[in-house]
Amino acid sequence: MDISSGGSRTTAQRPVDGLQATRSDAALRGRLGSLPQFFATTSVPCPYVPDRAERKLIVELTGRGAAGFYDELSRAGFRRSHRFAYRPACRQCAACVPVRIAVEEFADTRSTRRVRNVNRGLRTRLMTGRATPEQFHLFTAYQHSRHRDSDMAAMTYADYRSMVEDSAVRTAVAEFRDAEGALAAVALIDRLDDGFSAVYTFYDPSRGKESLGTWSILWLVEECRRQGLPYVYLGYWIEESPKMAYKARFPALERLTGKGWAAFAPSR
Repeated sequence: MDISSGGSRTTAQRPVDGLQATRSDAALRGRLGSLPQFFATTSVPCPYVPDRAERKLIVELTGRGAAGFYDELSRAGFRRSHRFAYRPACRQCAACVPVRIAVEEFADTRSTRRVRNVNRGLRTRLMTGRATPEQFHLFTAYQHSRHRDSDMAAMTYADYRSMVEDSAVRTAVAEFRDAEGALAAVALIDRLDDGFSAVYTFYDPSRGKESLGTWSILWLVEECRRQGLPYVYLGYWIEESPKMAYKARFPALERLTGKGWAAFAPSR
């Protein structure tokens, strides 16, 4: 069919060409639809730094490629909660600094040797990410002792089970028990292609002098060495937050900068 317009003569596309274009558009939409969708949360009061607002960039971890996608996100400073990865995206603050331990460069200090000696009698069991009532009992005692006013202190067993088991990546639980078999500490961890990510650790609050939180990180360093993995990801360090101060004391610490990972050094 010929279509005349303004004296010019144009041949209309054949129906088959239109069909091919439609298929091409559909394929493009399909590819775009399969790409991860990132969303920004609304701003809320920051739980770590007074008088500041917190906003996060989040993406769902789903499908067969979730674990590999999360590997890449971890190197870009993301953390995980349930089936979502997130990182801070605050408009006027950059206080949250992703940090990790470079295992090959790690060397014990006097402080870490003391922690190892105090906890040398603990036995460790690494298992798949499954919640137990025993873990939850310890979790509740820890929250009521250390974080009484937090939302986590009100979590039910169903909430705790979801935190542990609702994961699309390679999640595991490390249980630390004393010589009598009592559960002393629990670490929820994610296995990455280049190390382990320490998601959340809790312990018996009556054993506060044993530095069990630090012990769990030292154990992860040794587990990485055993498996030939280079990094332990510790999440965010915030200079203004006393709760985060312990992270800066680990040897061989690295921080994520605008130019990539670099040796850690406080800003002041």
